[in-house]
Amino acid sequence: MQPSEFAAFQSRPVPRYTSYPTALQFTPAVGPEVFAGWLAAIPVAAPVSLYLHIPYCQQLCWYCGCHTRIANGRDRLVRYRDSLAAEIATVRRHIGFPAGVSHIHWGGGTPTILTAEDFAALNQALGDAFAIGPDAEVAVEIDPRTLSDDVIAALAAARVSRVSFGVQDFDARVQAAINRIQPYEQTRDAVARLRSAGVASVNLDLIYGLPLQSVATIRETIGRALELAPDRLALFGYAHVPWMKPHQKMIREADLPGPEARWAQARAAAQMLVDAGYVAVGIDHFARPGDSLAQAAACGALRRNFQGYTTDKAEYLIGFGASAISAGPSGYAQNLTAIRDWNDRVGAGRLATARGVAFGSDDRLRADTIERLMCDLAVDLSDVAARHGVAVEAFRGSRAALDRLSRAGIVDVAGPVVRVRPDARPLARVVAAAFDAYLAAGAGRHSAAV
Repeated sequence: MQPSEFAAFQSRPVPRYTSYPTALQFTPAVGPEVFAGWLAAIPVAAPVSLYLHIPYCQQLCWYCGCHTRIANGRDRLVRYRDSLAAEIATVRRHIGFPAGVSHIHWGGGTPTILTAEDFAALNQALGDAFAIGPDAEVAVEIDPRTLSDDVIAALAAARVSRVSFGVQDFDARVQAAINRIQPYEQTRDAVARLRSAGVASVNLDLIYGLPLQSVATIRETIGRALELAPDRLALFGYAHVPWMKPHQKMIREADLPGPEARWAQARAAAQMLVDAGYVAVGIDHFARPGDSLAQAAACGALRRNFQGYTTDKAEYLIGFGASAISAGPSGYAQNLTAIRDWNDRVGAGRLATARGVAFGSDDRLRADTIERLMCDLAVDLSDVAARHGVAVEAFRGSRAALDRLSRAGIVDVAGPVVRVRPDARPLARVVAAAFDAYLAAGAGRHSAAV
């Protein structure tokens, strides 16, 4: 191992690889007409997964990297709800039949900024357009600061089976530095109320690398999180990208931990979770051994999509809402990002697709390779090549990068098998980058690997 090289890779900017090709390769060449053809080609027997993006919040969190806006007034939310219902109906028309649904994910922004009546109306719109299976997983991202009893009742009526709480950090100083004041007691009470309503699974989302964080504050936060007995935890590294998200300029860069401190925080948090009996899944998730995510990881069935790690096996993901992304065997399609433009387009009964990318054969080969690395922390290149009908020599362009990673002690390479070393698990994104044909061209700016 070369310690200096290992450390250099920790701060290397690389994509998060929730997709390949990444969004930087999206172009207007994929528009409404192309996406309409993809929808019409969905087989009758194929399950689909649905994502609903709610891009509104009551307050702007300075660390946030999502497509979101402040909801100044109820009128905006009502119009957005109605536009979502219209988009659902339009997509159903293009598919031509009520496709079976295996997963539904409500993300944001803040889905719980909607009222109980909004949830009921949108759930009805989904039920009218799709055949939602009785065993479908329905997941909702939760902000306990906007969670009313009426909304909890609406979530239960919609058969929500999994909720993810945005926590980030329980330390009061860190919360003030990121403009998200959320006392532990508020989160604890919201978790208890949802469990009492029958929600089966609770996830917590935590972040390291935030301003004023330290190993000590991370350990305190992990300890409080474990008191809530979550089924899963996500431990993300804060992505400081003020060139993309100008509101992040409100964070004092002098308060941000450096690369060594971030690495120490990530390792300390991960060790506490493993010591508490959670299974490390991928690069940033932890789950109870009996949880479906841990079981999928154990048998090589783990998947990765725009929502992160998942057990969802559906080949078709349909995104609804401003900036939402759809995915299928043919490529990715993203909706208009500006809410006003998206409202106008779907209000006119048209698909809101603005850009995307159609897959070539090399894209599929590399996407498969990168997904296996990100999910399994290992990949047999000969197996991947065989699945795609090419020779393993198709990966020869990655050899030099793999050699550097091997010298740095990040991977072990034995013939066609590439394996991320256990102590380098958080650096799997760097290993995946060795197979990224677009990154080699130097396109775009990304967050640090750890």
